[in-house]
Amino acid sequence: MDPAEVVRQHLTDHDIAFTEPADGVFSFSLPGERKLQTAVRLDLGPHALGVHAFVCRAPDENHEAVYRWLLERNLRMYAVAFAVDRLGDIYLDARLPLAAVTSDELDRLLGSVLSYSDESFNTILELGFASSIRKEWEWRNLRGESTANLEAFRGWLETSGGEQDEQQR
Repeated sequence: MDPAEVVRQHLTDHDIAFTEPADGVFSFSLPGERKLQTAVRLDLGPHALGVHAFVCRAPDENHEAVYRWLLERNLRMYAVAFAVDRLGDIYLDARLPLAAVTSDELDRLLGSVLSYSDESFNTILELGFASSIRKEWEWRNLRGESTANLEAFRGWLETSGGEQDEQQR
């Protein structure tokens, strides 16, 4: 079967809404829990299927620790690897030979993209955006605003805030 048709059929069979802005280019989002959506693009080339998934914009701080964590994580991952673009934005990327484009392999590959994106998201935020998250937490608490979407960070926010209070005394 034609690899483009395999991709179309797989996405359709799994109720994944997609667009095909050009022949062999598929765009869609995968729903997650920590990262609510992961934008994915599949590009069919003459020899391989390229997989590109946006994970997070470039970190505001602590770049070396973020990128080191991503590289260490790459050693334990199936089929995809973390990569950064020229702006420092973080992606998951893969290449799959056209002969390996099957529904089963697409299922494993997209499952990997979703798992690694979702499982890594909060750690990337903690390492690369801690100051911004802390400021948002404090601003919301001062104004009595909801912190529901920051609950995943409550532990270190409260601990780090307490340590800062102690250091200021």
